[in-house]
Amino acid sequence: TRELVRIIRDYGSMKAMIVDEDIPDEECFRQLKEYQYPHDQVSRVSSKKVWYSRCPDPLYNVVAIDCGCKLNIIRKLNQNKCNVVVVPFDTSVEDILRYKPDGLFISNGPGDPEDVTCVIHDIQELKGRLPILGICLGHQMIGLAYNARTYKMKFGHRGANHPVKDITTGKIEITSQNHSYSIDKDSLEGTGLELTHINILDNEV
Repeated sequence: TRELVRIIRDYGSMKAMIVDEDIPDEECFRQLKEYQYPHDQVSRVSSKKVWYSRCPDPLYNVVAIDCGCKLNIIRKLNQNKCNVVVVPFDTSVEDILRYKPDGLFISNGPGDPEDVTCVIHDIQELKGRLPILGICLGHQMIGLAYNARTYKMKFGHRGANHPVKDITTGKIEITSQNHSYSIDKDSLEGTGLELTHINILDNEV
């Protein structure tokens, strides 16, 4: 395990296989070289139909675009007096607006944010018309919709206890994170977006 950790520390995340010892090294290397990362991961995990999560005495109606959403996020929206309409990732702007939302939520999910072009298009069409919140993949797609850039990190952020600094207040918050991509902070200039939080461990957005 420690040898693997040292390799990843020096070379970053990489393709890997766990195989039976009888498989020749040459065959393993061939399979690794030929393997292509999938570009349809969100479509595999998104809900296939619309569903609702309501709360008593709601103040707001939120549409959540499901890119692989964790159920606890929906629960937290309910706790904050939001009725939530959860829609598949490829829902059109017209269908989103039919629910008369007070806000739009873009969920977390797997893979490269640049692959999810239909959600990026929705954000571009709805920015300025609705308040928009994104977590993880959703946050990255909001950046892309405003012409910022994203990139694959050498290691990604994994696990709990990541210290994040609110640069507007200087306050440090402890977070759980699990993502491979980040917004390039040098690409924010001219987008109208403002950087407010950085990961203290590596200064990432």
